[in-house]
Amino acid sequence: MEPPDYTFDRDRLAALLRFAILDTLPERGFDDVVELTTLICETPVALVSLVTDERQWFKARVGFDECQTDLRSSVCAHALVESDLLVVPDLTRDPRTMHNPLVTGDPLIRFYAGAPLRTADGHVLGSLCAIDTKVRPGGLTESQSNALRNLARQVVALLELRLAVAQRDALLAEQKDAGIRRNGLLEIGDRLRDATTIGEVTRAAAKVVGETLAVERAAFGRLDENGETVEIEADWTADGIASAVGRHRFADYGDDLLKDVIKGEPLVISDVTTEPATARHVDRLLALDIRSVVNMPVIEHGRAVAMLIVHTREPRVWAPEVLVYLRNIADRIETAVARLRSEAQQRLLNHELSHRMKNTMALVQAVASQTLKNVPDKTPVKAFSDRLLAMSMAHDVLLQQDWQSAQVRSIVETAICIFNDVGRFDVSGDKVTLGSRSALALALLLHELTTNAAKYGALANSSGRVQIAWSVVDGDGEGEFVLRWREAGGPEVVFPSRQGFGSRLLKMGLAGTGGAQLHYHPAGLEAEFRASLAELRT
Repeated sequence: MEPPDYTFDRDRLAALLRFAILDTLPERGFDDVVELTTLICETPVALVSLVTDERQWFKARVGFDECQTDLRSSVCAHALVESDLLVVPDLTRDPRTMHNPLVTGDPLIRFYAGAPLRTADGHVLGSLCAIDTKVRPGGLTESQSNALRNLARQVVALLELRLAVAQRDALLAEQKDAGIRRNGLLEIGDRLRDATTIGEVTRAAAKVVGETLAVERAAFGRLDENGETVEIEADWTADGIASAVGRHRFADYGDDLLKDVIKGEPLVISDVTTEPATARHVDRLLALDIRSVVNMPVIEHGRAVAMLIVHTREPRVWAPEVLVYLRNIADRIETAVARLRSEAQQRLLNHELSHRMKNTMALVQAVASQTLKNVPDKTPVKAFSDRLLAMSMAHDVLLQQDWQSAQVRSIVETAICIFNDVGRFDVSGDKVTLGSRSALALALLLHELTTNAAKYGALANSSGRVQIAWSVVDGDGEGEFVLRWREAGGPEVVFPSRQGFGSRLLKMGLAGTGGAQLHYHPAGLEAEFRASLAELRT
């Protein structure tokens, strides 16, 4: 007789699968239950039987050699529809079991008593059964029946406890994995921020993905314009896994693999051996240790131009949170690459601007030289040319950045580099950024100080030295920038007899509003310049 229809109920089968118990190893708790069942029911055989849509499998068994049978040999399938115990005193006389292969052939079972394994939501997964090779007209005693019911409830309790523990462990594992992914995003953020080339970006991304997801290969590849090939620029591989760097044709690995990637959707394959798109190319994929794959597109201007690629050598189900993680990394790659390309374009533009600025400055110098060629005193003409040179060099410093700002150290080093013996300068200070106007003012100020030191001060002989130091201090509740210039070891200094443009420039200070103190000590000039940091950054 065929098993009852309830055997094939989808909800019941889903409930059974949820417990993830099928084909697991023996466990002491279930083994103890069948031992007790044989003792209480006085039978040679006892089974914890779980019934699927094609077989019955025994989680625990006593007195029965096989670990499973097909449904034609299942008596337990009939217990699924019972509200209470199913007791068959003589299996040869019951129409449901009289043709059962286990009744008509070895081991010639004759008696069956089964208690349904009913879950809290009413689904029956199988039965706890006691089986005898002898007919038992009296069936079970009342105490044996009650005990069998109680033991069946204990089996269900064990299944639920086992499921709860598995869910707890899975939650803990996911929390751990989520922490690893979170740290991975932080790490890749730091690495990509510091990267100076696209190659550094792709290598950093591949390494972080490979290590955080514990895969065999993580790679970054660029798509050609037609979407026919991918050029893997950098990859990270586990020990023993070959690199896949190079050009690859998608047609060699699957059919129409890029249709979703081109649209910006990831390609996710849990097992290439069962995926229709890759079924004809399994050998080539397995030769590269690819059993499972994710291709996460990197988008530029609304078009997929590259992919973040992940391979494993075993089948893997890719959880949604892992795909979100890969998407986040792909987005970070896109941002980092866009930044580097923008910086490269800016450098190219700055180079062109610098070239044109120098041409303009040279033209101004040429015009000035021609205009002033008949002036008898060439000193002012040279001073004018030198100041133009100082401004030109300051512009170079600004162009190396973003034209909006420059570091104080860069301005100082550029200003003193025109002096042959830069080893006579002692330079120290905090990292401070100035706005473009203040950067030019500082460059001119340092030019005047250096020029005067070379003519009259510490740099006028072979033993003098100059100390340049700067810092940011609190001043009236806001940061104040302080620059100090100290000369020592040069000729005796005297107060200048006349105040020319250079002297007036120094008195204007850093912001053009004063804040300058100049002390002409005989041992050497000491100067201090102060200005609001907020004002200098505008």
